[in-house]
Parts: sequence; structure tokens; C-alpha cells
Amino acid sequence: MIALREAECCALAGTDCRPTPLRRRAGRPQLKRDPLGSSHTTMGVTIHFEGKLKDHASLEAVVRAADAFARARSWRVEPISEMEAHLARVRDEQDWDYAGPTSGIEILPHERCDPLRLEFDEDLYVQEYTKTQFAGPGVHTEVIALLRELAPHFEALHVDDEGEYWDTSDAELLTKHIDTCNRVLADELRKHPGAQGPVQIAAGRWVDIIS
Repeated sequence: MIALREAECCALAGTDCRPTPLRRRAGRPQLKRDPLGSSHTTMGVTIHFEGKLKDHASLEAVVRAADAFARARSWRVEPISEMEAHLARVRDEQDWDYAGPTSGIEILPHERCDPLRLEFDEDLYVQEYTKTQFAGPGVHTEVIALLRELAPHFEALHVDDEGEYWDTSDAELLTKHIDTCNRVLADELRKHPGAQGPVQIAAGRWVDIIS
């Protein structure tokens, strides 16, 4: 069983590693057990985002803009249109799951990146995360560039970027965060020869270590 401390991954001096509401479920180091008895840990650099669109015209604009942005970079694109979706969400440190229709677009920026799901509920709200740790800083900055392009269509778009690029546009700082996580992961794999990582699991998500 492997449980990494969050501080090990966010260990750059002065970095605030306190969990946000969205990170409570999706982004903090977590130990999860599957039915076969194995466990996996998630901790790598991740972009968390949430917000509500201004109106239905904004939804159409976001899908068009995201589609154009992705295709210009040869990223895979899939439309999202579900009559009865189930979304795991968190608000005020409590589970706040959604069940109902959704629409939007899913983008895959890189084969070693989580899908970027812009999946909006019937109230035009989205709460999601995308781990970029294993795709590299270049992909991370491109995802942030897309979110910045889409931000004017939101009443408010809140982004919690564990690489700090959203707030600072500092590529060197982002690279340091990614390198720090990579060193911690490499150390853990050396300590636990039977573990594997990184590993892609259901829905295209990436976890750092599976034991």
C-alpha cells in the first residue's frame, strides 16, 4: 500500500498545498482500492476548474472555440451529449453530485494527459480537472491558454492550477513543480518494486502509482 504525502509533491518553497473543495475528491494524493485488491495513488500536477456560463449562446461559443483550438493542434475531439449523466462534484467540502443532462466537448491534448472535459449541466455549470503531469509543461500551458480563451464566456471561471501557471505565467515555476512530482514518484517506485506507474485507468485518467 502506497500513500504519498501531498507536501512531497507541492514541496516548492512557499507553495500552499491546502486542499480546495474540488481537490478534496479529485486532486489530493488519494489511496483508492479496486475490487481486485490493488491500490492507486494520485498526486501529479493537475488543473482544476469550475464555473457557470453566461447563457446558452455562451455554451455554443465555448464548444466552437474549444473545437477550433483543439483541431488547430491536432488534438482528438469528441462531442458530449448525455440525457442522464452522473457527475461527481464537491461544494463546501461536501459531496455535491449531479444527475441529469449534460452537453459540451471532450478534448485529449496528449496521450499521457487526462481528457479535458468541458461538460456542462442543465444550469450551464462545469466542475472538472485535468492532470497534465505526464504530458509535460508544454501541454499544460496550452490547456491554460484554452481556458483563458474560454473565460470571457463564463460569469466567473475559477481555476486552481497546481503548476501555478494560471496565476503567474511562469513556465520555469511550472517545470519545477512537474520535476518535483516526477522525483517523488521515482523515489516511491524505487521503494516499492512491485508498484507500477504512471498508469492510465478508466475514462482515460492517469494515476501515479498502482500497487
